[in-house]
Amino acid sequence: MKAIRRFTVRPVLPDTLRPLTDLARNLRWSWHEPTRQLFDSVDPEHAARSGGRRTDDIDPVRLLGSVSATRLAALAADQDFLARLNAAADDLDHYLHAPRWYQEQGGDLPSGIAYFSPEFGVTAALPQYSGGLGILAGDHLKAASDLGVPLIGVGLLYRHGYFRQSLSREGWQQEHYPVLDPGELPVALLRETDGTPARVTLALPGGRTLYAHIWTAQVGRVPLLMLDSDVEENAPAERDVTDRLYGGGSDHRLFQEMLLGIGGVRAVRTYCRLTGTPAPEVFHTNEGHAGFLGLERIRELAGEGLGFDAALETVRAGTVFTTHTPVPAGIDRFERSLVARYLGEDGELPGVDVGRILALGDETPLGGEPGLFNMAAMGLRLAQRANGVSTLHGAVSREMFAGLWPGFDPEEVPITSITNGVHAPTWTAPEVGRRAEGADDRELWELRRTLREQLVSEVRERLRASWRQRGAVGAELGWTDSVLDPDVLTIGFARRVPSYKRLTLMLRDPERLRSLLLHPERPVQLVVAGKAHPADDGGKRLVQELVRFADDPRVRHRIVFLPDYGMAMARRLYPGCDVWLNNPLRPLEACGTSGMKAALNGCLNLSVLDGWWDEWFEPDFGWAIPTAEGAAATDEERRDDLEAAALYELIERRVAPRFYDRGPDGVPVRWTEMVRRTLNELGPKVLADRMVREYVEGLYAPAAHAHRALTQATARELADWKARVRAAWPKIAIDHIEVGEVGEDLADAELGATTAVRVRVTLGDLLPDDVEVQAVTGRVTPDDALTDPRVCVLKPAGGPDLEGRRPYEGSLVLDRTGPFGCTVRVLPSHRLLASPAEPGLVALPAETTGQAPGVLLR
Repeated sequence: MKAIRRFTVRPVLPDTLRPLTDLARNLRWSWHEPTRQLFDSVDPEHAARSGGRRTDDIDPVRLLGSVSATRLAALAADQDFLARLNAAADDLDHYLHAPRWYQEQGGDLPSGIAYFSPEFGVTAALPQYSGGLGILAGDHLKAASDLGVPLIGVGLLYRHGYFRQSLSREGWQQEHYPVLDPGELPVALLRETDGTPARVTLALPGGRTLYAHIWTAQVGRVPLLMLDSDVEENAPAERDVTDRLYGGGSDHRLFQEMLLGIGGVRAVRTYCRLTGTPAPEVFHTNEGHAGFLGLERIRELAGEGLGFDAALETVRAGTVFTTHTPVPAGIDRFERSLVARYLGEDGELPGVDVGRILALGDETPLGGEPGLFNMAAMGLRLAQRANGVSTLHGAVSREMFAGLWPGFDPEEVPITSITNGVHAPTWTAPEVGRRAEGADDRELWELRRTLREQLVSEVRERLRASWRQRGAVGAELGWTDSVLDPDVLTIGFARRVPSYKRLTLMLRDPERLRSLLLHPERPVQLVVAGKAHPADDGGKRLVQELVRFADDPRVRHRIVFLPDYGMAMARRLYPGCDVWLNNPLRPLEACGTSGMKAALNGCLNLSVLDGWWDEWFEPDFGWAIPTAEGAAATDEERRDDLEAAALYELIERRVAPRFYDRGPDGVPVRWTEMVRRTLNELGPKVLADRMVREYVEGLYAPAAHAHRALTQATARELADWKARVRAAWPKIAIDHIEVGEVGEDLADAELGATTAVRVRVTLGDLLPDDVEVQAVTGRVTPDDALTDPRVCVLKPAGGPDLEGRRPYEGSLVLDRTGPFGCTVRVLPSHRLLASPAEPGLVALPAETTGQAPGVLLR
C-alpha cells in the first residue's frame, strides 16, 4: 500500500535541548566544524549506520527527527553535552549579530543586495543544484554571510531536485527523481502575520494564475528564498512548474524563469515587508535565467508613474549581471512569440509594451536569429554593470557580446571580470585546517596519505553500492576490497559531462592509459565522476565509454567511475586526490572551480590553461597541459590526439616521477614543497571571501550609488538625454584631422616626444557637453589595427565655424616605440553613464588613407 499523503512528525525536544533546533535550522552547520561534531555526538548509532560518514553528508533536521526519546533524555542529562550545546548556540548568536567585515567598512555601502540564481548548492541536505553554477551560488551566500554582506538569495525549490544518477549493467546513465518533502528539509515556510502561508502570484494567459509559496533556508546570516509552485490552488500543469531543475520543454523553462525573475522580486518584497529587512538597492542576476527580474522592476516603477525608458534607466543602474558561459548553446533562448504570449497584455506584464520587452532580448546584433529571444542579451541590456567569472572569460565574453556595442573594439565592451572563488570552510578537510599549517615535509606527507586513505575507503564503499545497483551480488564483489591503493598517485576528475569538458580525453589512447595505470614502478590511479544532462545522449555515451573502460578486470583496481556525483562525494574526493585533472576545450571553461577546491586541500592541478588556471598557474602549483594551436586547433580529431598525448607525456615524465621521487625517509620533498606552495600561496587567491569583497567594492557599491543618483527626475532626464542623443547621432561627423605641427616630420619622432592633434567635428543638434572627443593612440599592426590603445581627451578650442564644425585639440605623448598610430572618435558623455560605451554609440572618421580630403597628416 502507498500513502496518499505524507507529512513530517517532529520530536518534542526537552527545554535544555531546544537550541539544537536553531542550530539544525541554520545551515551554518554545513561549514562549521564544531557544530558538525556536536551533531555527530547526538546519535553515534546513526553515524555508524551511515558508514561513518561525517555529519556534513547528512541532515541534522532529519537526524533530530529520528533520534529516540531515550537518547534525547540521556542528552538532556549529559552536562558535558549541554555545555557544548550552549557554547555552540552562543557562538551562532555571536556570528549572526556581531559586526563583521562589511559593517567595518567606510563609505556608503548598499543596505541590501538580492542575489538571484536558478540553483544553489549549499549542502547535500538541500539538493537544489546541478553543478558549478549552483555550487558557486551557494559559496557566494556563505562568503557573504561570513563577511556580513546583507544579501538575500532568491531561487526555486525543486520538488525532485536535479536527478540522482545510477548505472545500468552496461554502464548507461540512469536518472532517478526522488520526491523531496520540504517538511524533511532544513527550510521553513514564510508566513503572513496571521499564520497563513505567504505566496506570490503570476498571471498566465487565458485567465489562469500561477501561485507559489516561499520557503526560506537560513544560510548563516543570509536568507535564501525559494519559490515552490506545488500549491493546491494551482492546476496540475502549474503545480509542476518547480518539479525539477533544468527539465521540461520551452514552455516549462519559460514558466520557471518567469517565476524565478518576476516571482522572485515579489518574494523579496514580501519577505522584506514581513521581516523588516531593508529593501535591496542592488539586484544581482547570476546568469540569464533570472533576467525577467528587471521587467518586474520596470513594471513596479511604471506603477509609480515612470515611463518605460526612465524605469529602464533606474533598473539598469541598480542591476549587476554575471555571465557564466562562453558557450552560446548554454544560453537560454525562447521563441519571441512565446515570450510575447506570456508577458503581453493577456499575460503577466500588462501595461508594459511587449515590443520593448522583445527588443531587450533581440539577439540579431550577436549574429543570432530574429525569431528568438536571448536571455543573456536581455540580462546585459538590463544591467549597467556586467562581469565574467575569470580574466580569460571576461575577455571571451567581451568578444562574444561585442555586437551589443557596435563600433567598439571588444576590449572596450563594458563587461569586466571577477574571478570565482570557493568557500574554504565548506571545501577544506578538517584535517588540513588542523595539521597543515607549520607542518614539516614528513607531517605534510603523512597528512596527504591520511586523506588518500580516507578516499580509498570511501571509493570502495561507493563502488560496491554502485555495482549492487547494477545487479551484482556480494559474491561477485570481492575484487572491490583491493580497488585503489593509498600509496599510489591518485588523480581526480569530476564535473558535469558536456562535450567541451572532454570526460574521455584520457581514453584517447587506451593502451597508453593502461600503461600509466599499471606502471610497475610509478603507477597511477584515477577516480572519475560526473553527470550528463538527462537529455544529452552524447554525454551519456561518454559516461558509458569511461565506465566500460573502468570495468575492465585488467585495470578496474586502478580506475573507477563513481555515479551520483554531488557535494557529499566531492567533500571526500578533493582532499583525497594528489592531482586534479581538468582538460576542457580552451577557452570554453568560464572558470572551473573544482580545481580551486582541490587546491585548498593541497591537491596539485593538472589542467589546460583555461578559466582560473590560465590566470594563476605557476609551476609551483601544478602543470599546464599544452593546447593545440593554428590549423591543428580547428581539426577536432587532431586537436584531441595532440592534447591527449601531451597529457600522457606530462603524467609519465613529470607528474609521476616527482610523486615517486622519495628521499631516504620515504618523503618526496619536491612534491611536498609544491603542496605547501599551493596551500600557502594559491589558497588565499581562490577564496570566495576575496570574490565577494571584489563584488562589493567593484560592482555592488557602484551600483548602489548609481541607483541612488536616479531619482524619478534624474531618471527621466537620463532617458530623455539618451533619446535625444540617439536621434541626433547620425549627424555626428569628424570632418578634419591634423596630427603634428606645420613642418614637423613624425617619421623622426622619438620616444617621449609630444605632438599636437587638431580636429573639427560636426555635432548637429548636440552640444559640446553631450559628447567627448577622444584621440586614441597605440601600436599598430600591419593592417593598421590599434593594439593596447590609450585615450587622450581633446578639448574644445573655439566656437563653431560657418559650417557648424567645432574645433577640438590636444597633445599626444609618443610613449611607445615602433609602429605608432592614432585615430579620433566621438562618444556620448553624461555624468550618469557608468561607461562611455554604455549607450553603444561611437562616431569614427570616414575610412581614409594618406592625404585624403579632410585629413591632414603632417
